[in-house]
Amino acid sequence: MRALIHQEFGPAEDVLTLEDRPLPEPGPGQVRLRIALSPIHNHDLWTIRGTYGFKPALPAASGTEALGIVDALGEGVEHLAVGQRVASGGTFGVWAEYALTNAAGLIPVPEALADEQAAQLISMPFSAISLLQFLDVAEGDWIVQNAANGAVGRMLAQLAAARGINVLGLVRRRDGIDELRAQGIEHVVSTEDDDWRTQATAITGGAPIIAGVDSVGGDSSGDVLSLLAENGTLVAFGAMNSPIMNISSGDVIFKQATVKGFWGSKVSQTMDAATRRALFGELIARVSEGSLTLPVAGVFDASDVADAVRASNAPGRIGKVLLKF
Repeated sequence: MRALIHQEFGPAEDVLTLEDRPLPEPGPGQVRLRIALSPIHNHDLWTIRGTYGFKPALPAASGTEALGIVDALGEGVEHLAVGQRVASGGTFGVWAEYALTNAAGLIPVPEALADEQAAQLISMPFSAISLLQFLDVAEGDWIVQNAANGAVGRMLAQLAAARGINVLGLVRRRDGIDELRAQGIEHVVSTEDDDWRTQATAITGGAPIIAGVDSVGGDSSGDVLSLLAENGTLVAFGAMNSPIMNISSGDVIFKQATVKGFWGSKVSQTMDAATRRALFGELIARVSEGSLTLPVAGVFDASDVADAVRASNAPGRIGKVLLKF
């Protein structure tokens, strides 16, 4: 079978090569998938660079999420059938024609979902809905997030709106407001405007903002914290600009604020099965009804992986780049 392998750490477009590998056989509790499509995530590229929290032994496989067709069943797997379409997330090494995965972690895909949607159903959307659950906010509440025009930011806004939760979005560029409006997302301000705080207050009508999500770091962390109400919670989700959060001790003290970290893989590991099933059911329903959109920026054959990575890294990209096997 063909598989994308790297012999050294570095930029994916430079170090990934398509190589022949033996066809794996599933063990007890495992399934072999014939991979159809797989998205390129930032954490995949960071792993290939050797800069992520998980650093594989070399030579290394790649890719962590895919849509696949069940090709072979290991001993004891009875709830799936050969030929069934399933989504897999968190399985390392899916940038290949075939991959092994634990049967228990697979999500059966309804016929109503297109392949391009199903291929990206788990990692980003499930992180977004898990984050929303983690914030512990109710219908009518306000939350604030920076990087509102990022993939998770857009999904969080759509999922929150479907639950009746209000989201104030912060972007760094004014044209980011128009990008989000084109996708039906309102309540966005640009921090390059001098009066952005006044605009934010006008949008919320002065209602208390219960929680904030920081995906940027640096001074932007403090911007989010400054908008929170007393006893508000600031959640660190990412560090796109800086690994340091510049926050005011005065805001922490006088707002009696709580600062937490969120790492989707850890939250998922400790999530009970009933909650996990309910959240995936909600995701599938939202995608099916169109309230959650999963756009695609391009589909590339695995042999064109360098072009695919460059497309994924392109500024202003909207939607995921998918690899086809």
